[in-house]
Amino acid sequence: MTQQDRRPVARPGWRRHLPLAAIAVVAIGGAFTLNDWLSFETLRENRQALLEFRDAHYPWMVAIFAAIYIAIVTFSLPGAAVASVTGGFLFGLVAGSVLNVVSATIGATAIFLAARAGLGQTLAARIDASDGRMRQIKRRLNENEISVLFLIRLVPAVPFFVANLVPALVGVKFRNFAFTTALGIIPGTVVITWVGVGLGEVFDRGGTPDLSLLWEPQVIGPILGLATLAALPIFVRAVRGRKEI
Repeated sequence: MTQQDRRPVARPGWRRHLPLAAIAVVAIGGAFTLNDWLSFETLRENRQALLEFRDAHYPWMVAIFAAIYIAIVTFSLPGAAVASVTGGFLFGLVAGSVLNVVSATIGATAIFLAARAGLGQTLAARIDASDGRMRQIKRRLNENEISVLFLIRLVPAVPFFVANLVPALVGVKFRNFAFTTALGIIPGTVVITWVGVGLGEVFDRGGTPDLSLLWEPQVIGPILGLATLAALPIFVRAVRGRKEI
């Protein structure tokens, strides 16, 4: 066999898009079929069975919970808030927060890699080859990657799936994405997990978890403060750039 024969055969370009296409198909299907299943009402009806299974098979419950949470984030399925609250309900504040953060980070990196391998690779190459405004925006983003990524994680108004997809489409470094995701989602995740810790009492009263707690001044204030700190390096670089001009 010659050296030329041993060279790997190049895969057709369309195969790079298969992971993201699969995610899109599952996400669309899940949006129509899982809204009623991944809900607080389902959790209320099955809470006793879940607690009994957790007490009898704790490692299995951890594995199953993490797998479901990762799937929810990876495929942008409805029920992420329910899953986060469930983490606090089943495992407490500390363990629940750790599981929620780790699972959400794994799911986010999965969709990031799928998007970057396909559409992101193509789009980033086209932007780099262009001479327009988009190339300048991408260059500015690359100069401030960590600050921008922290900012979009800390601002609650940015949908989670958007914060996962957009960085992949503009060529953000994977290590920066994973690092800022793991740290940036901690504040909001801890708050939502905390809601789950008292979920049993809420259900006993016949109530529904109140996730509006995230928007209370004593909660959103510190989070926005962190967002401001994340934006500060961007502001400083912009001011320095104007002075140099």
